Amino acid sequence: MGLWTLLEGCLLLANALAILNEDRFLAPKGWSFQEYSGVKRNSMKGQILGLIYATQYLRVLLILLNALCIVVKVVSG
Repeated sequence: MGLWTLLEGCLLLANALAILNEDRFLAPKGWSFQEYSGVKRNSMKGQILGLIYATQYLRVLLILLNALCIVVKVVSG
């Protein structure tokens, strides 16, 4: 397993977090961002929610990284 494979795995994980919908998936399970603002942000669940919202905020960057990954795969074979 090389560094490129590890980076691709991280990109796939970021893509999976970015497509989670709060209304359909997160809120019914008690993972909405309104519940974990303030003091509870330091908990593990609050940190995971922060990571989910950070990846959703950076969707444009994810699109560019996905395009770069596709171009590298096409060129390198």
